[in-house]
This record gives sequence, structure tokens and C-alpha cells, in this order.
Amino acid sequence: MANNKTNTAPQTQENEGLKAKIKKNPIISTIIGAIVLAALIFIGVHLYNKHVDSKNEEAATKIAKGQEYFAKGDFDQAINGDDAGYPGFVKIASQYSGTKTGNIANLYAGLAYYYKADYDKAIKFLDEFDPQDDSFISPNAIAALGNCYAAKGNTAKAIDLLKEAAERADNPIISPAYLVQAGELLESQGKQDEALKLYEQVKTKYPQSGEAQTIEKYIQKATK
Repeated sequence: MANNKTNTAPQTQENEGLKAKIKKNPIISTIIGAIVLAALIFIGVHLYNKHVDSKNEEAATKIAKGQEYFAKGDFDQAINGDDAGYPGFVKIASQYSGTKTGNIANLYAGLAYYYKADYDKAIKFLDEFDPQDDSFISPNAIAALGNCYAAKGNTAKAIDLLKEAAERADNPIISPAYLVQAGELLESQGKQDEALKLYEQVKTKYPQSGEAQTIEKYIQKATK
């Protein structure tokens, strides 16, 4: 107990610093919040799904504590577990591989490592996440993976993943954000023509989106 009290302040300061760093990155801030919310909903559904198999139900029960740690910013405990029986996202992903909850544990672990700025491990776990046929969680996971590559300087890979996420989602809520983000990265590579195509796509395909309301400034910038 004494050790926990001693470490609380430094850990809190470190986590706040990481969160501030992420919030300053326009490519990341929207996606992280959306993924966390989606993942929480996803786990909640499967915790109470009467048709879930026993192994997945067991995993879902264990991962609930990790969600609490994650929400509080206690990423080390969320990843590695505690002394009270919670095994951590990493072990859940490994021990319950092949279950829906084991799959979502990969997503949580990847996001937790991202918050810790450990991009290599974040990529490892986000890459292990198996996208499903949905228009929200999986596209967000793919975009998060893209953000990891962007943080490591692999801009080309990041662009491909953001475009894939936008295409997979194909909805006015999140697709326009990914297209704009990919466009900005393309501009950073001097590829204004390719960026312009993505901005035009936002304008014509998602005219009611929030991004469409300000897309003209991106279009003008790309055509200069």
C-alpha cells in the first residue's frame, strides 16, 4: 500500500503529460476518444450477451478491471495486471486468443502502449487486432495503427491506413476526419494533388459532415 501511495503522483503527472502530448496532435485526438468509447460499448455488449461462449465470458469478466485502469490512465496496470487477480490486457489477449474479448484486449493494449509513447509495442498489439465487419470500432483501430506509424515517421504507411479506415467506415461521422488527416499528411510530402482528391471526396461524398463545413480552406491550400 505504501508503494502505491508513493508512486501515484509521479505516475499521474506522467500520464497527464502523455495525454497533453496526444491532444496536441490533430491526427490523433479525435480517434483515441472514439475508440475508447466504442471499445467500452463493445465489451459491455459482450458481457451481457446470452449467446457468448463460456471462454469469452470468462475473458470479458477479467477485462472489466482493465477498463477501469485504462479509464483512470493507469496504463501500466491496465497492460500488465495487478496483485488482486487482474491479469492485464497482454495476458488476456494471449490466454483468450480467438475470442472476441481476447481480440478487443489487443486493441486496448495497443492504445495503452500508444499513450505510453511505446509505438513499437502499440503497433504490435494493434496489428494483432482482427478487424470485424463493423463501421466504427474496426475503422478506428485501423486509424489508430496509422497514427502509430505517423508518430514513428512512416508517413506513407500512415496515409494508407487512414484511407483504409475511411473507406471501411464509409460514414459521415468518422470517414471525413480520416480523409482530412490523410490529406494533411500527403501535403506534408508535397503531394498536393493527391491531398486535393481526398478533400474533394469529403466535400462531395460527406457534405453534411462537420469537416465539410471547413473543407474549402483545405482545398484552397492544396491548390496554391
